[in-house]
Amino acid sequence: MKYSYYPGCSLHATALEFDLSTKAVFNSLGLTLEEVPDWNCCGATSAHSTSESLNIGLNLRNLTIAESAQNDLVIPCAACYNNTKITDYLVRNGHEQAKEINSEMLWTLGKSYQATINVKHALEIVATDEMLANIKKTVVNPLKGLKVACYYGCLLLRPSKMVAIDDPEQPKKMNKLMTVLGAEPVRWSAQTECCSGSASISQTEVALDLVKNIIASAKASGADVIACACPLCFTNLDTRQQKAIEEKIVEKPMPILYFTELMGLAMGLKDAQGWLKTHLVESVSVFESANLL
Repeated sequence: MKYSYYPGCSLHATALEFDLSTKAVFNSLGLTLEEVPDWNCCGATSAHSTSESLNIGLNLRNLTIAESAQNDLVIPCAACYNNTKITDYLVRNGHEQAKEINSEMLWTLGKSYQATINVKHALEIVATDEMLANIKKTVVNPLKGLKVACYYGCLLLRPSKMVAIDDPEQPKKMNKLMTVLGAEPVRWSAQTECCSGSASISQTEVALDLVKNIIASAKASGADVIACACPLCFTNLDTRQQKAIEEKIVEKPMPILYFTELMGLAMGLKDAQGWLKTHLVESVSVFESANLL
């Protein structure tokens, strides 16, 4: 199976391990990712908070280029997925501004977006029943004894009518994936809570409180690590656990990992241990103590 692949800015910079682990895992599963040529930024938070037309235009350009390959589009970054999926939704539902901007693509790109491809998050691809059965066959290092808090955050689920890859209140896809990998997904209350996203720059205290609450919930559940699917979430959770430590919710920071990194470890991929060493919060000792490394 071949997919068009949109990494977005973070996966070529601060979330490089997410990019590398996604490509490695997909390749091991026989799934081909072809990066969209000449892609541009999705606009992240700044574009849609400044100009709706700018946000739509940025994502329509990527969609139009990707559509040329006639393969479904896979996006690992939840923020990029959210922006792109909303734009796709607007086109499919006759949004006037999206229609107008789409017509301008004929002038800039020589074609417009016809909505003949599907926009998918990477988790959607690997969490189908068929793929889970295939993944189970590739597991050579089951993550037995590892308790994982599956963190979905906002952008994979909200606004639910436009983007939700799962039940917006009780998502299960990542939990099912962790079970197949041999880990134990825990029940906890913060799996769909906001981490503050990019507001962590302008409202750091708010971010610290939100992260503290997420860490507290994960700790109370007995989790060893938190698994996530978003570079924004990962950065906040990996770097802003100060309040949780100061208030003695945890003695030391809780490790945060991308779900694809956990897949790589369970599948015995040769670079998997190296990805863990790129994180701020040390996680290798957790796996060593569980005899998983």
